[in-house]
Amino acid sequence: MTAWWCDGAVYQIYPRSFADSNGDGVGDLAGIVNRLDYLEWLGVDGIWLNPVMPSPNADWGYDVSDYCDVHPELGGLDSLDQLVTEAGRKGIRILLDIVPNHTSDRHDWFQDSRSSRSAGHRDWYVWADGRGDDPPNNWRSVFGGPAWTFDEETGQWYLHNFLPEQPDLNWWNPAVRDAFDDILRFWFDRGIAGFRIDVAHGLVNDRELRDDPPDPEHPARLQPVYSMNRPEVHDVYRRWRKICEEYEPARVLVGETHVLDPVVMASYYGDGDELQLAFNFAFVYAPFEPERLLGVVEQTEAAIPPGGWPVWTLSNHDVIRFATRWCNGDQAKIRCALLVLLLLRGTPVLYYGDELGLEQQDVPKEAQKDMAGRDGARTPMRWSDEAGHGFTEPGVEPWLPFGSGPDVAAQRDDPGSILSLCRDLLALRRDRADLRQAPYASLSAPDGVWAWSRGAGYAVAINLGESEALVEGEAVRILIGTDRERDGERVRSGLKLRPSEGALLEARPVQLLRGYGAVGSQSYNARLTAFRPDTMRTCGDSGSGSGPNPNA
Repeated sequence: MTAWWCDGAVYQIYPRSFADSNGDGVGDLAGIVNRLDYLEWLGVDGIWLNPVMPSPNADWGYDVSDYCDVHPELGGLDSLDQLVTEAGRKGIRILLDIVPNHTSDRHDWFQDSRSSRSAGHRDWYVWADGRGDDPPNNWRSVFGGPAWTFDEETGQWYLHNFLPEQPDLNWWNPAVRDAFDDILRFWFDRGIAGFRIDVAHGLVNDRELRDDPPDPEHPARLQPVYSMNRPEVHDVYRRWRKICEEYEPARVLVGETHVLDPVVMASYYGDGDELQLAFNFAFVYAPFEPERLLGVVEQTEAAIPPGGWPVWTLSNHDVIRFATRWCNGDQAKIRCALLVLLLLRGTPVLYYGDELGLEQQDVPKEAQKDMAGRDGARTPMRWSDEAGHGFTEPGVEPWLPFGSGPDVAAQRDDPGSILSLCRDLLALRRDRADLRQAPYASLSAPDGVWAWSRGAGYAVAINLGESEALVEGEAVRILIGTDRERDGERVRSGLKLRPSEGALLEARPVQLLRGYGAVGSQSYNARLTAFRPDTMRTCGDSGSGSGPNPNA
């Protein structure tokens, strides 16, 4: 049996910004319950929630003060249980964010840890003596400055690879590992279908606290060789995967593997015994250019172990939204980007608002909340153009300003809208097995065009160049195009694509695309590059074992 996350699509929700049920200007879990009909209509199979656990919000939920509860502002445990139940009735699974690299400095563990050098939780965190008056080593915080803060009370430094309010846990301590085993089981027993793991590559630090070396390409920077990316982290995920397999169906682990080398990213799959999915940041940060994206996809397909499964996303809560970063607001390019996301081999993850083509918002300085300037990707969802925009009650000031942009009501009944394109692509994926499971293979294409096949009967072509391009194909049919007027069009003597136009084509096996240059130029020989067809396997099954069923 194929695991649900192989065939399905995941929708990422920033809970504070999706739907406010009680009129306080802050989105909450009950608001998500109220919008489940929309998500069912859209056609998603899973919801990934950004942090819902109690937090002082120094880093907006990524500084957890209690791993086994829900922030009261979002609704509490009962609200999450209701969401799991109601979503399950619609066939939608719930994944939570888990933050195992660090806690809040207000967590009981850290409060005890810093109370004395002999405290029971002292070794649950990374404490060290300094080098004279300086920190223990040269490690730098992701947010700038040293990754160490001196504690006057106990006379030692503690490690924080992020904010000082986010002290790093000591994953060399078996008690920490045992505690997180219990945390995973607590949520799995409540029906949670899996976790997205924050800073998945960073949990384990070098035991000897050696200095990070300089980056040879950027001498002013350091390579996080010892502060993160340690090989011992794989032991943690092998252990967690065994816990996931105790349940039926198996729970899923999705890693924020923030590395830019697809080979290193692929290592987090292990031998099919670590993460089921690892986010591909080389893809996220690549420019929206066919040669660069094709290269990342080919490297990824070659690197992922047999039976492994890619996962793709265009936006998230930490980066500039794709509609701005890749497309600069160009509606045609936004459509092409969604075609890419939803037609590659792997699990697509839509960030709320992606399906509308929502751009990054400008948040006035006086309204900004996030110390790292990421508010523009986290603004409230616009459901309508009425007062409160369907997010909150009229007259209520939302926690972040709405900004401008499209809303659901304006696009939902428009067959030519970006929302309709997204929904129709998701429906095609559900209806056609090859669009979910068939291998990816690059096809030769003109300059500026990226073309690939999915199995023997489907091909995708996207023109990201500046001039019209011709891609030859015999007796093919456009199943769906970014120009919806072309849906169903028969192509007998070559597919002409305008700049920033793409299409999904249906063809017989012998009629895979052959690439040509810009209209009237010399043709290229067709080339089909498949990746290890002898070892390419269907996405892993859902596992076996005992345990309560989640809403999955």
